Amino acid sequence: MALKRDRRGAEIFSMSFLDIICCGFGAMVLLVLLSNTDVLGGVLNIDRARGLLADITAAQDARAAAEEERAKLAAERERLEAQLREIANAPSPALSDLQAQLASRREKVAALKREVGALAQAKTGVDVIEAANVGGIAVDSEHVIFIVDTSGSMKDKKMWPRVMRKLENVLDIHPRVKGFQIMNASGRYLWSAYARKWMPDTPARRKSALSLMQNWAVASISSPVGGLQTAIRTYARTTESLAIYVFGDDYSVNEVDGVVPYDAVIDDITELNRNPATGKPRARIHGVGFLQAGSSNTDRFATLMRELARRNGGAFVGVEHDRRVGIGESGYRNTD
Repeated sequence: MALKRDRRGAEIFSMSFLDIICCGFGAMVLLVLLSNTDVLGGVLNIDRARGLLADITAAQDARAAAEEERAKLAAERERLEAQLREIANAPSPALSDLQAQLASRREKVAALKREVGALAQAKTGVDVIEAANVGGIAVDSEHVIFIVDTSGSMKDKKMWPRVMRKLENVLDIHPRVKGFQIMNASGRYLWSAYARKWMPDTPARRKSALSLMQNWAVASISSPVGGLQTAIRTYARTTESLAIYVFGDDYSVNEVDGVVPYDAVIDDITELNRNPATGKPRARIHGVGFLQAGSSNTDRFATLMRELARRNGGAFVGVEHDRRVGIGESGYRNTD
């Protein structure tokens, strides 16, 4: 018996066929993806370039704005500098006056230095030193007091101008005085407004003081004791560098208890002037005597002041004169 053949037709779209077809399509898709990588990278690079371009544009805009602001600031700076130049070049009356005053003061200081150099420099050419010594008198004190006898003999019309010139000369050899004072032998002040104070040392103040002295009508006794006591008690105890100059021509016996107690007066003044801490004089005491040959009055004054000066670190200088012919111009005679 012959076998029966299965005559059914073959199926085209079987599972095996579909598997093959799917694999083929998958391979094609994979090939397509692999072949388009450069295209995607290009798309990404274009986006980045656009972002960078936007950043560059923004930076350029900011730079332009900064340049514009810088130009404005430069213009403002130039305007301000021009105003400053204009102010600096403009004449100022107040500034001109101050500059003129400063120049004048400098000239006066230079002139004073030249005068001090001429006074303190010896004929041998020794340089000026700080504690200068002129005519035997140390001129290193920073404060000066003048005690002037204003009795009738000193206020004589021939004597008084000479007294004033000598006082001015002594004051001139102290160019760096911090303060000065003038009183008479009785302790009365020349300038009551400066009583118990210091007169400031300026050219104008010196000139005013000398002008007042010309008509100084307050008389004193012919004894410097009262003036010395006032000066020492008022100023010496509070002033470190002080010189006292006594100008006179007489030490009258009738005005000191009818006698001339040289030793007692000299001891009292010296003790009053002594610094208890150091034992040294607080102030230098100098005497300037207007002497007349053969006069017992001027001899008494010279005797008193010579010893007071010796004990108190000072010097006594005599000026010779003759009342019969007026005051001589022979200058100082050191009787130390």
